[in-house]
Amino acid sequence: MTSLNHLWLPAPKDLTLLPNDVHVWRIDLDIADSQLENLAVTLSSDELVRASRFHFSEHRQRFIAGRGSLRSILSRYLGIEPQQVRFDYEPRGKPLLADTLADSGLLFNLSHSQDLALFAVNYRRKIGIDLEYVRSVSDLAALAQRFFLAREYDLVRSLPPHQQQEVFFRYWTCKEAYLKATGEGISQLEQVEISLTPTQQAKLLTSEAWSLEEFIPADHYRAAVAVAGSDLHLQCWQYCS
Repeated sequence: MTSLNHLWLPAPKDLTLLPNDVHVWRIDLDIADSQLENLAVTLSSDELVRASRFHFSEHRQRFIAGRGSLRSILSRYLGIEPQQVRFDYEPRGKPLLADTLADSGLLFNLSHSQDLALFAVNYRRKIGIDLEYVRSVSDLAALAQRFFLAREYDLVRSLPPHQQQEVFFRYWTCKEAYLKATGEGISQLEQVEISLTPTQQAKLLTSEAWSLEEFIPADHYRAAVAVAGSDLHLQCWQYCS
């Protein structure tokens, strides 16, 4: 299988996003208190309220790091200050740029798991990204049977245990990335058809009008990004606050 380990580089100061470009940013959520404070001051009042609702400080800090980094990154494309970024939300909670900022055509999606987040952005193409930490799942077979197509479930069950987890999460990230891009919910997972094997990258069979890319952003993680259209040019950046 072609290497899924992309090179994560610091973004150039002159950041250019062309029509066929898809930029994926890797964000570390466990950061120093000083960095966290700098990001927190850029958040809106409703974001701060959301942060305060987390019971555990670790989860609260990771939310602030993720949302603050999102604002910082978007501000670079928009040429404004991070605190000037305004969001609207789709019915299922997916954020979009609000008001006149939407006229920029920037579309984006964010996913986080454990201490890592991924942020994908492009111009005018629907986009979704999903990130999962590969972990032991006690009811893996039952989940695969519930949310995967019969052929996909059969492949998972045919593999030795150490491969079942990785393939399960590959299926999951690919399906969820597509559903996040289209705005549909997790209840539609079993309707998204993915073709993959332990040695071949995933292909989205549900629609030929979409591009799907798998990658490994860090050890023990799997991720996928789905973008409307074809001929995409993927670039991976490491976010540094």
